[in-house]
Amino acid sequence: MKRPRILVCNDDGINGPGLPALIAAMRRIGTVTVSVPDHERSADSHSLTLHKPIRIRKHSEGVYALNGSPADCARFGVLEILKGKVDLVVSGINHGYNLGEDVIYSGTVAAAMEATLLKISAIAFSMDPDGKDYRPAGAFAQRLSKQVLAKALPKGVCLNVNFPSRAGKAYKAGVPAKLGRRIYGTDVTRRSDPRGQEYYWLAGRHVSGVDEPGTDVGVVSKGLVSVTPLKIDSTDTAMLQTLSSWRL
Repeated sequence: MKRPRILVCNDDGINGPGLPALIAAMRRIGTVTVSVPDHERSADSHSLTLHKPIRIRKHSEGVYALNGSPADCARFGVLEILKGKVDLVVSGINHGYNLGEDVIYSGTVAAAMEATLLKISAIAFSMDPDGKDYRPAGAFAQRLSKQVLAKALPKGVCLNVNFPSRAGKAYKAGVPAKLGRRIYGTDVTRRSDPRGQEYYWLAGRHVSGVDEPGTDVGVVSKGLVSVTPLKIDSTDTAMLQTLSSWRL
């Protein structure tokens, strides 16, 4: 029986702490190729590199590092490295959650979304930033990936999975959940360099979430794994109906 061809991407880069566990898990079920950024590209969202050349470095057999975004890595991995012969794309395991509105900014999710645009089943995996052992998450990723390979995902849909920290304990099951709400700081930090020139940091304090039942934030707050289906088509159909009554 032919082994499935699996492409592994991420946004934490070639040295991402969750990458080895995901690679090891996927190698148990398929033939793995890795296409990741050459350095961390967190919060790159769904950007593509269009105004400079993309360069690729072979890190080891089947493992490639690119000077591009996570979406670049997914696209390049599918179209150039594997020439479209891909059965599944998995992204992660990200160091830090991608819950609620995080998916707008997330490079981890963007890599999965890019694969979805290319009509390939895809899953994004992320873990509590306080977690250090990614092996249980890898085992869960393996089980879920086998199901996706067997059943396939609907057209235009990928899965976004978030793991709470479990200190090495196995994750027995996932909980289907919708996107929740995240709370971001609004402070902009202004500083001066040694030459007196001002610069700014947008990164704020640790992001919190609203614990609402049925949401990914609520699920992980209870120590469970959230599994959220995301759609490429983000049209608000209710508002579409409302717009039809406006004088546009």
